[in-house]
Amino acid sequence: MMELWLPMDTYEQQHRYKYVALYHALRDAIHAGTLTGGTRLPSTRELAVQYSMSRGSVAQVYDMLLADGYVEAYRGKGTFVTETLTTSTQKDTEAQIVLSAWGKRVAALDTQKGDTPALAQGKSTINFQVQRMLAEHFPEAEWKSALAAVHRSDWREHSSAAGDLELREAIASHLRWTRGIDADASQIVLFSGSMQGIVLLAQLLISEGDAAVLENPGYQGIAHAVKSCGGVIIPADIDAQGIIPQDWRAQVLFVTPTRQFPTGAVLGLERRKALLNWASERNAVIIEDDYDSEFRWGGRPIEPLKVLDREQRVVYVGSFSQTMVASFRLGYAVLPPVLVDPLLAAKALYEPVPPGLLEQRALAKLMMRGGYLRHLRRLTRLYGERHAFFVREMQRQLPQAFTMQPGDAGLHIYASWNDDRERYIRFKTLAQEDGVIFRDAARYQLTPGHPAVCFGFAHLEKDEIAEGINRMRIAWEKSTFSFR
Repeated sequence: MMELWLPMDTYEQQHRYKYVALYHALRDAIHAGTLTGGTRLPSTRELAVQYSMSRGSVAQVYDMLLADGYVEAYRGKGTFVTETLTTSTQKDTEAQIVLSAWGKRVAALDTQKGDTPALAQGKSTINFQVQRMLAEHFPEAEWKSALAAVHRSDWREHSSAAGDLELREAIASHLRWTRGIDADASQIVLFSGSMQGIVLLAQLLISEGDAAVLENPGYQGIAHAVKSCGGVIIPADIDAQGIIPQDWRAQVLFVTPTRQFPTGAVLGLERRKALLNWASERNAVIIEDDYDSEFRWGGRPIEPLKVLDREQRVVYVGSFSQTMVASFRLGYAVLPPVLVDPLLAAKALYEPVPPGLLEQRALAKLMMRGGYLRHLRRLTRLYGERHAFFVREMQRQLPQAFTMQPGDAGLHIYASWNDDRERYIRFKTLAQEDGVIFRDAARYQLTPGHPAVCFGFAHLEKDEIAEGINRMRIAWEKSTFSFR
């Protein structure tokens, strides 16, 4: 066993949660140069045994370090301290962190004011940003059984740029059952994450100077994909019912109708029909990003736009990123027949042989055995309880600060700020000084808009949620006093 000594007793006195203590201990060891660039960290199992933690908690710590740029993970090799960390970077203080994503967000908060708020000292950090599923919530035994079954088969045969055929057949069956989409496996192409699919679609459909319609606010990754092709973005306004249809002078539309990102608005039937009519009149393609439809807490499931498509104008994009472990990246697209061959030709330029074929076939086994649906039901119950708890606590403690759009699905809640921008900046500064981090929705706005926040909740225990909201309530009250 590879042992790594850390002064955990000291860090556990400073931080309420053990996984937060481990995160800070590892991060500080990297900054101090104790863990130099290229150092291989112990496996999650080894570190969990050494410090009497769950393997899932250690995996979450590694994910946090990965997100902040401190480590790099390589499948089959392990987790390593980032090579590019220099001695001077390692010796920076917490207020001077360059690589930390958290540090960047804090530093960016008050750029106009010329000062950077310090994070709370001696307090656990409560992060309300959306995160990947915790490893401890994953059905590891069933997954290992599926992997073992695949190892004994001829899984290497019959591979193509489209991805594993058995998995594409399993996805087609899953979509018919859960989403009402009548798709054939021949129309489905697998990607290393849904974003890869979106980028390839943009490259295929958008030429230099072509216009593309994007929701405003919307996912910034799509905007980057369009700009990388030389496309011109037409921002489409959003209201409480989702995107507002217009006669855009464009032939490509990116839309999230089932649950608008980030607001959570659900697009009604009449507007869905209006989008399809627009596509028919403009001879356009609609790319429907159904990014987190697997989790629904109540209400009637909403039909994807693809179900209403009678002219094969809609590309349906889905993802497993919220339901599988962090190291497993897989997205897919259900394509109109006319786009299958061109997209496969484009994808083959980058990946003649898709990566992770063993894992693709294992996921197919898991789905065909019913294990994936059981996994979804367990997550839905767990996340649904946390969703309801978050909403109740926000309504109880912060009813005046935010207007929430909790909806009945998804892993984050969009909340509009109920006061002016100056007070919002003050509130956010005070909350971060008290160790509470959340995602500013301004990053999703193509044009300036009113302050809003995206709160993730699924990765947090109820006591963490309550503590985080309590600290935000105190920050709200302090921001009130500052304006008197």
